[in-house]
Order: sequence, then C-alpha cells, then structure tokens
Amino acid sequence: MAPVEAKPNPIEAPAASGPTEGKVSAFSLASIRAKKALEESTKGIVKEVLHLPTEPFTETEMLVYWNKYAQRLGEKGFKIMESLLLINDPKLNGTAITIELPNEGSKLDFERELIGLLGYLRGHLHNHDITIEVIVNETIEHKRSFTDQDRYNRFLEINPNIELLRTTFGLDLDA
Repeated sequence: MAPVEAKPNPIEAPAASGPTEGKVSAFSLASIRAKKALEESTKGIVKEVLHLPTEPFTETEMLVYWNKYAQRLGEKGFKIMESLLLINDPKLNGTAITIELPNEGSKLDFERELIGLLGYLRGHLHNHDITIEVIVNETIEHKRSFTDQDRYNRFLEINPNIELLRTTFGLDLDA
C-alpha cells in the first residue's frame, strides 16, 4: 500500500504567523487574506446542479394528498388550518394550485403553513414545480352538512340516483 498524502483543505483558513498560533481574528487583515484565499481556492470547484423530479399528476391525485395533509393537521390539533384546507377544493392549472379563502386573516393563517404544505405535495406528487396561489374571495358561501338528512339532501342534489339506490335496498337514514 502506498502512503496517503494529506491534501490541504480549501475551506480551512491559512494559519497566521505570530502568537495566535493558527487563530485569526475576524477583524484583522489576516482574516481578509484568508477569505480571499478561500474564494480563490473555490473558484475551480464546479457545483453540481440538482435535477428535482417533475412528474405529471392529476387534480384527483393532488386532492387526495391535499386532504391527507389536512387530516394530519387535524390529528395534530391544528383544527383551524385543517378547516382552511377543506373550506373548498383547490383548482389545478398545470402545476399551479389555486385556492380561494374567505378573508385576509384566513390567507395569513394559510400562508404560515404554506411551506409545509408545498413540501408535502412536492414530495408525494414527485413534482417540484408545484406552486400555490391564494385568492381572497369574501363572497364565498361556506356550506357544511351537519345531520344525516342534510348530507343526504346534499348528495341528492349532486346525484339524483341516490334516491333510487335508497329505495331499492330499503336503506334508512336513522342508522
């Protein structure tokens, strides 16, 4: 085996001569020389460019992970943020996600969690081009169904065939 030669580390500052024995004050001329030497030694280093994934995804896939993230926040006790995420379905346009919120206060609360949400979506959807735009629309009507009858009426609005399903199988809402 051949002996291994130690190569100088370009990040370490050159040792200053004198009583400091290698320590350089941040306010001295030696520190300025050390900084210039470090810059000169790193000029030749080529930085590696990261190629982040940009796989295509559908609005349905985005909504699945959006809702999973909201559920995780709710389980951790962040109920306000969970309700902001679920207030209405976000719309997808390419890789730009647009969500409408009812007021500026909601927008501020949402933006505090925006980085975490972006990281979650980018990681799970394998696309780092995703952006989220928040639009404040103070005319949003917030509809929530609370009772079984309210939910049934809402589903009946969406799909009238539910009544046929209920009567065919003899289903009751009092379960």
